[in-house]
Amino acid sequence: MSAIGTPMKRREDPRLLTGEAKYVDDIQVPGQLWMGMVRATVAHATIAAIDTSAAEAMDGVFAVYTGADLQEMGLWGAPLPCAWVVTPDMANPAHYPTAVDEVHHLGEIVAVVLADSRYRAADAAEAVVVDYAELAAVPNLDAAMAGAAVAHSSLSTNHAYHWPLVPDPDALEAAFANAAHTVTAEFVQQRLIPAAMEPRGVLAVPSPYGGDITLYSSTQVPHILKVMVAATTGISEAKIRVVAPSVGGGFGAKLNINPDEMLAVALAHRLGRPVRWTESRTEAAGSTHQGRGQHQRIELAADAGGKLLGCRVHIDADMGAYMMLITPGVPLLGSFLYTGVYDVPAFGFTCDGWFTNLTPTDAYRGAGRPEASYAIERAMDLLAAEVGVGPDEIRRRNFLGGGDRFENLTVASTLVFDSGHYGPNLDRALELADYDGLRAEQQRRRAAGEPVQLGIGLCTYVEICGLAPSRALGGLNYGAGGWEHAVVRMLPTGKVEVVSGSTPHGQGHETTWSQIVADKLGIDPADVTVLHSDTAISPLGLDTYGSRSLAVGGVAISMACDKVVDKAKVIAAHLMEANVDDLVFENGAFSVAGTPAASTPIQAVAFAAFTAHNLPDGVEPNLQEQVTFDPPNFAFPFGTHVAVVEVDTETGGVRLVGYTAVDDCGTQINPLIVEGQVHGGIVQGVAQALWEGVHYDEDGIIKNPSLMDYLVPSAAEVPSIRTDSTVTPSTSNPLGVKGVGEAGTIGSAAAVMNAICDALSPFGIADLPMPASPQTVWRAVESARATTGGAS
Repeated sequence: MSAIGTPMKRREDPRLLTGEAKYVDDIQVPGQLWMGMVRATVAHATIAAIDTSAAEAMDGVFAVYTGADLQEMGLWGAPLPCAWVVTPDMANPAHYPTAVDEVHHLGEIVAVVLADSRYRAADAAEAVVVDYAELAAVPNLDAAMAGAAVAHSSLSTNHAYHWPLVPDPDALEAAFANAAHTVTAEFVQQRLIPAAMEPRGVLAVPSPYGGDITLYSSTQVPHILKVMVAATTGISEAKIRVVAPSVGGGFGAKLNINPDEMLAVALAHRLGRPVRWTESRTEAAGSTHQGRGQHQRIELAADAGGKLLGCRVHIDADMGAYMMLITPGVPLLGSFLYTGVYDVPAFGFTCDGWFTNLTPTDAYRGAGRPEASYAIERAMDLLAAEVGVGPDEIRRRNFLGGGDRFENLTVASTLVFDSGHYGPNLDRALELADYDGLRAEQQRRRAAGEPVQLGIGLCTYVEICGLAPSRALGGLNYGAGGWEHAVVRMLPTGKVEVVSGSTPHGQGHETTWSQIVADKLGIDPADVTVLHSDTAISPLGLDTYGSRSLAVGGVAISMACDKVVDKAKVIAAHLMEANVDDLVFENGAFSVAGTPAASTPIQAVAFAAFTAHNLPDGVEPNLQEQVTFDPPNFAFPFGTHVAVVEVDTETGGVRLVGYTAVDDCGTQINPLIVEGQVHGGIVQGVAQALWEGVHYDEDGIIKNPSLMDYLVPSAAEVPSIRTDSTVTPSTSNPLGVKGVGEAGTIGSAAAVMNAICDALSPFGIADLPMPASPQTVWRAVESARATTGGAS
């Protein structure tokens, strides 16, 4: 039985569930010093003075360093890195691990305490007195664009960059000039806190001699972190080892190069003692980057029948106070997808980035693609109402390829979509959701004038994942490649060891990679050991983000297995005194075609390769191969989501009562893991639509920094989710796989908001801001009633 396509329980789970797994905070090292961060209590100010005397006198305190102290110690060879300089003239103010003269957002580090326990470090940090001379803050995007105050005194403007993507301006203008229908909509993508289950943590352990240092970090990107630590601190890259132990979720929040990591490494290296820090949940609200933060304007042009002629998009993106690793590029990750799954002849996109005195933004699950999907899918519902057809019909009329299967299709944004088959995917979702039955129940409630109205929302999305190829990323000025590395070695005992450059933080890589290897080599998945997340064991890799692990890292493993089989075949032919071309490899054994009874298992070949007693001339001992895979194109998963909500028009309460998702991520290695990824992604997108959002006041102070008032959903808020899939293999890799880690988030926010607006359409309500809280919904309904003179 093929291991690929088999729903297997995750082999990682027992050690995670029983507490055997070790996270950064579980690792204890003798002589360790804890960092306590003194953080800015205002959003924008100059630092007039810092008094550390009280903290220095406290029991257990080893030292207190201000930003000026650290600068004088010469710890930084360069500022914290931004790897995506999107335009040559992009503004990029220097961002050091601690502020020296001026703070630019609430929570920025201004001093660090070292003490012998986390609690003494925290107490001492509170004892440090900082005298601020407050400056006018830029607390939101509107203020940034208005320009009455600047977020950085060193800059004359808050404008960071302008980035256009307008392949044919004349065609775009003509599309709108000739349109029978046009739709214009503006949406706000509120800021979100990633809120992974495990907060970030770091432990830097210097070697007792030689100058080596090991950094344990709750990170998604140990390989990238190693390079950036070397570049920032000046420590030789060869002296740095980065280990990501068990990591409790990331969602993009752990792909950055953070001040705390640099402080731990630099101080441990200087002092010769282990230095560590673990983030508190409230601290995370201001110290870890946030997601989204965009104002969107989208315009659609269509002919009399609703066929799209053009799409024009502009977004203003909130960078926050600094450019983190890929901050300026996140809005551009969605730039090519604002036409969605639709055949749009003319397209134009522009983006302006702006600095504010808020926590920096960066990647959060989906990173630019949920924003794009939201804009086009909300706009398509508005176009359906304008044309006078249903939301399902407006989509069918505009599907790429007419909804039929296609491969390698160039779209208006200049991308080449690897494959798609949108019509059957929509059909299956509507069938599974009982779309016709839902519409009948909706009409019944409307006719009866019931206070609790039913809303049905659709989203037919496409996303871009498998962040590669390297040449394409280079063309976008991205500072890294898109390749991935893998080693597959068959051990003398017949077991298999896999070394992967992809770094899991909840995705189930060990299970999935073992299934690929088992399928390719004809062995039991239990005989496969997967090594990862340690740059000393896996020195080459580009880590995990952007739904790239399987489409790049998993494919690299598959290709390495193919090379192992090819080498084993040569050895087997020699041992069997047969012609290589006459051998076939099936079920883990080599045999001469037509005579399967006389076979040699690959384990026997592996032992022969190890002893090297009888190898063909020119063949090296051992059965080990490696591959660095750089895909020729991105992968483009797609799907249809159907959300069903009940909206209480008297209280504004919204209840999600049904959710159906039919996703297409190409070939599925483990359908059980796929389903889990879809479920998790859906809940995060639903959360943006209904509950989550960071609230700042006019001074740039966050008002809901804890889980007491930042509303992360639990299982109680989510109905049972119906899932299914279609399978349209990718043409970008030999496995035909795409990606699914972010798919649920990309489809769900738009589906839920479309459902809410559908329920409220009799009131003339066409749009609501996210999150659609009861207060927001109630006010919209009451305003509509006041306008119309009564209930709808």
